[in-house]
Amino acid sequence: MTRREVRGKKPGYPHCVSTPFFGFLAALSSVFVCTAAGAEETAAAVAPSAAWILPFACLLLAIGVLPLLPRVSHWWEPNGSKLLVSLALAAIVCAYYVLRGTGFGHAQAGMDSLGVMLHHAIIADYIPFIVLLFSLYTISGGIRLTGDIPAHPLSNCAFLLVGSLLASFIGTTGASMLLIRPLLQTNSERKHVVHTVVFFIFLVSNIGGSLLPVGDPPLFLGYLRGVPFLWTLHLLPQWLLATGVLLVLYFMIDTIAYRKESPSDIARDETRRYAFRLQGKRNLFLLAGVVLAVGILVPGQPLPLTGWVLPQWYLREIVQLVLAGLSFGWTPRHIHAENHFNFTAIGEVGALFIGIFVTMQVPIEILKIEGEALGVTTPLQFFWATGGLSSFLDNAPTYAVFFELAGSLHHLDAPMLSNVTTVTGVIPVPHLLAISCAAVFMGANTYIGNGPNFLVKSIAESRGVRMPSFFGYMLYSGLILIPLFVVISWFFFL
Repeated sequence: MTRREVRGKKPGYPHCVSTPFFGFLAALSSVFVCTAAGAEETAAAVAPSAAWILPFACLLLAIGVLPLLPRVSHWWEPNGSKLLVSLALAAIVCAYYVLRGTGFGHAQAGMDSLGVMLHHAIIADYIPFIVLLFSLYTISGGIRLTGDIPAHPLSNCAFLLVGSLLASFIGTTGASMLLIRPLLQTNSERKHVVHTVVFFIFLVSNIGGSLLPVGDPPLFLGYLRGVPFLWTLHLLPQWLLATGVLLVLYFMIDTIAYRKESPSDIARDETRRYAFRLQGKRNLFLLAGVVLAVGILVPGQPLPLTGWVLPQWYLREIVQLVLAGLSFGWTPRHIHAENHFNFTAIGEVGALFIGIFVTMQVPIEILKIEGEALGVTTPLQFFWATGGLSSFLDNAPTYAVFFELAGSLHHLDAPMLSNVTTVTGVIPVPHLLAISCAAVFMGANTYIGNGPNFLVKSIAESRGVRMPSFFGYMLYSGLILIPLFVVISWFFFL
């Protein structure tokens, strides 16, 4: 692979945002970002104390542990409780940026420091991130696929393969929501279904989303940081190996499970047949519109075939929201009702991630300043370090942290990807491959590694499938995925 150069100027961030749709955000940006043009350059060169990582760690720990504690799980369920914890921990980090090194006598310098931080966390990262997820979630909620065919191992494999392909184009969340219900309906006459849902999480909710930035949130964060839209196709060899191995393994397991079904269940499965019917077809075109908007409407870059340089404000996000609004308005209410569609799940993501994007600024800054001293330097180390954290933390902020760390390793004899928003402006290509692959693939190791995992689990349980516990699921991933990831790391990152 030769050194990769990306044409065009380095993606920048707007210093002032001025659109009616984002009026409040414009005011926030004006107060916190436009106060001093050189604020970022005058920010403290000394890395924050490691103690200030605690709000970030506490928020991720709350996401993973509080749902499992009987005494607090009920309180944690409403999105308002999640938002309260998220904002409280974010406020601690905001206070640190205001007060660090300034005392109470230098309020303007503190506000400049806070403004730069909020600019990166909210204006540049959180808003594009949540708008993309919201658009995919809303539009896919207006598509309903119904039908019932015999639940043979081969037909189930076809479901998983289609979902693995679809996830890269409409996101792991969109593909999971679209296909989990018809898959469960197809297997409703069978009793041995748990392994099918587990492999669905492996392939559709995680690994399948690795080929385009819209497929999985970590890759979209990379796109926001200057990684070209089609660069993620470099993950195709890893995707082919992982998907092929898991489909073959699933076919073997499901063949054994199918033979254990009772003759009466098999008879009902064979006789209850309904042709597949797709409702809400126009939403497929709206999903394609979201993908095109993400790939073409890059702020500050020329619009293909026109030469018109796009403005540095939220044109891309406005287009996505318009498409989501059209979908919600056009979709018949009965489709939403039959899909059990509501905004609770995406509200949970929004409530938690606003805190995550703010609190993770401290570890990112530490990595920018002291990254080379941490001893993680090879692609193999990046693969397992990124993947290990993505298994238990959220894979999107984990990707962002190691993206910054890899960007600090600019003295390597390796091909570099240029014009990315790291401290050096470049990132080693082998390291970026390892980070991207690990963040997407190893989000499948636990229920909390990626957002759709819990969503699929909840839908399956509502249909009567007794899903494994948190640690029971880890037994599946430990026996199936970890050996696969060892093989992938040996083939591609050693």
